[in-house]
Amino acid sequence: MEVKQVRLIYFSPTGTTQKVLENIAKGMNCENIEHVNLTLPEGARQKIQTFSDELVIIGAPVYGGRLPADAINRFKQIKANKTMAIPIVVYGNREFEDALLELKNLAAELGFNPVADGAFIGEHSFATKDVPIANGRPDSLDIQKAIDFGAKIKEKITALKSCDAQMDLKIPGRFPYEGGVRSMVVSPVTREDICTVCGLCASVCPTEAISINGKVVTKTELCIRCSSCIKNCPTGARIWEDSAMKNIASWLNENCSIRKEPMLFGIDE
Repeated sequence: MEVKQVRLIYFSPTGTTQKVLENIAKGMNCENIEHVNLTLPEGARQKIQTFSDELVIIGAPVYGGRLPADAINRFKQIKANKTMAIPIVVYGNREFEDALLELKNLAAELGFNPVADGAFIGEHSFATKDVPIANGRPDSLDIQKAIDFGAKIKEKITALKSCDAQMDLKIPGRFPYEGGVRSMVVSPVTREDICTVCGLCASVCPTEAISINGKVVTKTELCIRCSSCIKNCPTGARIWEDSAMKNIASWLNENCSIRKEPMLFGIDE
């Protein structure tokens, strides 16, 4: 079979998942690449046609060892017809736990045929310059592995006679799924002394939790703690002030500093 078109479907608040997917597609050396970005509310509201004969790479970050609820809800608007797919999760150097299995199973429920899977590492959403947690990842080594992964996927698909071919992919994880994001009603705060009220934080918020009304206003109950507003603030005015969040970041910094490498499934290493 020939890979004629690749579609990237992703929920990627801080851009790490998108970056990984783009480089997997790069390794496939396919000119026809289309993005379906479901991160922001307007993207989530777009009308998506049924997928059929293209190859889809679908990706999301890992939150507490599971898929983000918002990612699941947005993916569920997608329908496929035995479309070959590559489920990808990106986690912050702790563990991806049940998330990849969850995404693989979800993809199958939506009508996709998963032919390979991967778990990559991205800078943790709670990471800062002072409290690093996989800072700068995916880095050049990760990017090269993503490109190589894409090339091997293309080789595998080229050798297939039909898109209906079922793959016996052994993905680590537990079912029923465990873990998930702990229940916490907290959100980043704004340092008004250095905030320019540029509105960028509101524009990158996946849940429209932030609004601008002369100053930055956050609906804490809508915050999913993705830290997109923090990562994108040009003046560093958005910060975590909550002591529990700071403790979590410190624990991750102390206990998850040993470099982990991407785990790939469905290809010959």
